[in-house]
Amino acid sequence: MKKIFFVCLMAIGAVSYAQKLVYLDESKDIEERVEDALKRMTLAEKIDVIHAQSKFSSAGVKRLGMPDFWTDDGPHGVRPDVLWDEWEQAGQSNDSCVAFPALTCLAATWQPAFSYMYGYALGEEALYRGKSMILGPGINIYRTPLGGRNFEYMGEDPYLTSRMVVPYVQGLQSVGVASCVKHYCLNNDEEYRHQVNVIVSDRALHEIYLPGFEAAIKEGKAWGIMGAYNLYKNEHNCHNQYTLNKILKQDWGFDGVVVSDWGGAHDLDQAVKNGLDMEFGTWTNGLSEGASNAYDMYYLSKQYQKAIVEGKYTTKELDEKVRRVLRTFFRTTMNKQKPYGFLCSEQHYQTARMVAHEGIVLLQNEGNVLPILPELHPEGMKILVVGENAIKMMTVGGGSSSLKAQHEISPLQGLKMRIEASDFPSKGRVSLDYARGYVGDTSGNYNGVTTGQDLKDDRSPEALIAEAVEKAKTADYVIIFGGLNKSNYQDCEGHDRKTMDLPYNQDKLITSIAVVNKNTVYVNISGNAVSMPWRKQVPAIVQGWFLGSESGIALADVLLGRNNPSGHLPFTWYESLDQCGAHSFGEAAFPGIWREGKKIIDEEYKEGIYVGYRWTDKQKLKPAFAFGHGLSYTTFKISNLRATLNDTTDGNMTFKVDITNTGNCLGSDVVQLYITDVKCSVDRPVKELKAFKKVMLKPGETQTVTLTTDKRALSFWDEQTNDWKAEPGEFIAQVGDASDKLTCKVKFRLVEY
Repeated sequence: MKKIFFVCLMAIGAVSYAQKLVYLDESKDIEERVEDALKRMTLAEKIDVIHAQSKFSSAGVKRLGMPDFWTDDGPHGVRPDVLWDEWEQAGQSNDSCVAFPALTCLAATWQPAFSYMYGYALGEEALYRGKSMILGPGINIYRTPLGGRNFEYMGEDPYLTSRMVVPYVQGLQSVGVASCVKHYCLNNDEEYRHQVNVIVSDRALHEIYLPGFEAAIKEGKAWGIMGAYNLYKNEHNCHNQYTLNKILKQDWGFDGVVVSDWGGAHDLDQAVKNGLDMEFGTWTNGLSEGASNAYDMYYLSKQYQKAIVEGKYTTKELDEKVRRVLRTFFRTTMNKQKPYGFLCSEQHYQTARMVAHEGIVLLQNEGNVLPILPELHPEGMKILVVGENAIKMMTVGGGSSSLKAQHEISPLQGLKMRIEASDFPSKGRVSLDYARGYVGDTSGNYNGVTTGQDLKDDRSPEALIAEAVEKAKTADYVIIFGGLNKSNYQDCEGHDRKTMDLPYNQDKLITSIAVVNKNTVYVNISGNAVSMPWRKQVPAIVQGWFLGSESGIALADVLLGRNNPSGHLPFTWYESLDQCGAHSFGEAAFPGIWREGKKIIDEEYKEGIYVGYRWTDKQKLKPAFAFGHGLSYTTFKISNLRATLNDTTDGNMTFKVDITNTGNCLGSDVVQLYITDVKCSVDRPVKELKAFKKVMLKPGETQTVTLTTDKRALSFWDEQTNDWKAEPGEFIAQVGDASDKLTCKVKFRLVEY
C-alpha cells in the first residue's frame, strides 16, 4: 500500500503532494497550521501574500492549495464588484445586495443585539459573493458635524461605540468573514486626509478615540484592522510604530492582520518595521499613479523582496507579517466549516427594516402632530409630501460605501405602499400629493452604478417653493423630506462639509411651508446634524438617517403610527458650530494649519477629552438636541434608582432603576447611566455614559432595569503612569433617557482596600 501511495503521488506531481501535506491534519490548531505553512513557503510566495494583486484581492498560495483572498467594502452592504484594475463596475448581474441602514442609524438603535444581527446578515451576503473580509465597521469618533464620513461611524461617545462595535464584529465573523475595523485611528477629517497630522493628548487618545477599537480587538476578537490615512506623531497610521506596534499589537495583544487603507502606505522602511501586514492601494505605490506594473511596485512587493535578498532586512519582520496573513487565511478562506452564505434573503431585508425602525429618532413633536392617524379624519385626509429626498435614491454614492441595492424604496413610495395596503385604516380616503420643493444633486451615478432616476427639473428655486407652498395651504399634513445627500461636501468620502447649513435653499422652503400649514413635519435624511434656524416654527422633526433598501417602508411606518419610534441620538445635535468644541479654538484645531512647504497639516485637538456632550456640559451650553435624546409616541417615567453597595473596593457596581410606560401605547425607551467623579486630581467631564439598556414596555407596565459598571467606568487615563486610574472618593450615578434628562441619582464611594 505504501508503495502504491507513493506512485500515485509521483503521478500527480509535487504540487499536489505539497497541497496534501498542508491539509494532512486539519485537527491541528490554527497556530500549528500557520507555522507548518510558513516553513513551506518560498520568499516570493511570502511577498505575494502581503500585498494586493488587484483592486480588492491579494494572492493566496496556489502551490499549497490556498486560494486568493478577497476583500470588499462595507460597512452598510457588500459593494458591487469592480474591474480587476479599475474602479468601474465589472458589469455583473449577481452582485446586487441588501443595503442596510448607515452605521449612525445602527448606533441610534442603542441595541447591541441588533448590531449582531446586522453583522451576521452582512456576513452571509459577503460569503455568497465570495468575500473573506469586509472593510468595516467604521468607528471613528464624531468630533465635528462637518465630518464627511460621520454617516459611516457610530457617533461621538466611546462607550456607546464600544458596545455597538463588539456584536457587529462577532456577528460578521461568526460566519467566517473577517471584520476589518476602520479607520485606526484619529481619522476624523476627509479634506486632505493624507496630509493631516493629528496632535492630541495621550489622555484624549485613550479616553475618546481608542476605546471602540480596543473593544473590537479585546472583546470582539476582530481578525483585521485598517490603518487610517492621516498621521499621528508625524507617522502615517498605516505604518505607525506607536499606534500599531505599541498599542495595538503589544498592549492589546492583537493577533490579526493590519491592512493599509487603499494607497495609505508611504515608506518602505516604515512599512516593514511599523506594524503594516498587508498593503492595498489604487494603482499606486504610494507616490505615483498609473503604472502598468503597479502591484509589483508596492512597498511590500518586489522592492521589499529585493531589499531582503540584498541583506537590508532579514525575514524576521516578513515572517511575522505572513503569520498574521496566514492566520487570517485559516480563519476565512481555509476554514472548511464556514457556511455558504445567502444573498438578498427576506431575513436580511427584515434585519434592515428592524434596524431602521429602531434607529429613527423622533426629535420633536409639539402638539403631538405625529403620528398621522387617518382614523382621526373620517371625512378623508390629504397629505402633501415635499422635497427631493422623498424620491432620491441614497444607496448610490458617498464613496466606498456606495452600493448596488437589489431594491430601494423611497420615502414617497413607502408612504404610497402603506396607504394603499389592505389593512390601512381609512383605505381609499387618504390622498397623497407631491411637490419637488428643491433641486439638489440629480446625477445618480457612482463608479458606473446608476440609479436610473431622471431627477432633472429646470424650474427656478422660487417657482419650486411657490408650488409647494400653494399645495401646502390645502393639505391636512405636510411632510418635508430634506437634509443632505451623498454628494461631495455633504455626507461623502473625500471631502468634509463646508457648513452645517442645509443646502439647496431648503431653509427658505421649510420656513415658507411652516407659515401656511401648522401640521408640518420635517424629516431630515442625513448622517450628520444640520442647523435648523426654523426649529421652533416646525412642530414635528424626525431624524431619518440613510436607511438603505427599506428606507421608505420604515419611515412610513413611523410617520403613520404603525411603528413607535425609539431611536436615540448617538451624537450631540448642536444649534450651530459655535457649540462644538472642535470649532472653539480657531483654525489650528479644525481644519488645521499647513506647515511651511505645504506637505503636512497639523491639526491639534485642543478640546481634548471634551467632545460632544462632554463639551456642552463643561461650557453649560444647551444644544438643539442632546446626546441620547429621543422621543416616543408614549411617555416614560424613570425612578427609584438604587445601588446594591454604598462602597466598593474593586469598582464593580450594580444599579437598579424602575421604568414605567405612563402613556397609552407600546413603546421602547433607552435607560442611560452616567457617572460623575465628584473630586479628582485631574479635570474630568461633568458626566460620562457608562451603561445603558433599551427596554420595551406595554402601557402601564413597570420594569426594573439592572445596570452594571466596573472600575474602568470610574477611571481616567493617567498620563504619568500611562494606564487607567480610578481614585478613591465619592462618585455620583445619574440615570435618565437622555444626557440632559437625568431624573434620578445616587451617590457611592470607591474605597481603598
